[in-house]
Amino acid sequence: MTTLSAPVVHIVDDDEAHRRSLVFLLQTVGVQALTYPDAAGFLAEFDPGEPGVVIVDVRMPGLSGFQLQEELSEREYPAPVIFCSAHGDIPMSVRAMRLGAVDFLEKPYEPQRMLDVVQDQLREAEQCFTAHTERLRVRERVASLTPREREVLRLVVDGRSSQLIARDLGTSVKTVDVHRARIKAKTESESLGTLVRDLLQHGVEV
Repeated sequence: MTTLSAPVVHIVDDDEAHRRSLVFLLQTVGVQALTYPDAAGFLAEFDPGEPGVVIVDVRMPGLSGFQLQEELSEREYPAPVIFCSAHGDIPMSVRAMRLGAVDFLEKPYEPQRMLDVVQDQLREAEQCFTAHTERLRVRERVASLTPREREVLRLVVDGRSSQLIARDLGTSVKTVDVHRARIKAKTESESLGTLVRDLLQHGVEV
């Protein structure tokens, strides 16, 4: 299994004073932080393969915090997102949570509360990125399969035997067994059983 680097905190906020104070706070507990004045700058500079936690304001020039959150979701970047805003209210916090944010803190925040949330999410980020990396690896393993091999694999995932798959596809059991052998070889799996386990465990569709 690939060892990931330590998670970094990304602070996306147009308030320079807030960015500086938050960086200083995080440094007191040894947490590395990078800052960006807007969402566009963050999207242009961040490393999607690096584990991280994103702290973002709601209202910023250009893309809003919500729009940034949606963009990260579309890119399948699995970083926990924490909103920190001086304009927070209940509907806004509810919207953030529904979009997948892990917390919504109001400015001025209580320093210890911020540290507690960030440190909890740094640990969560490591688990999220490990799972995400494994999911991508499983996707890559099945990417080379032909449409017919994917069809056979879907039926294998459904628990069908070679006899039932042959009947469903209108082919011979021997042909199905050839497809099964090719699937096993192409995906470098110990067995189709372990491949099915990996697909289900990581939520990968064939």
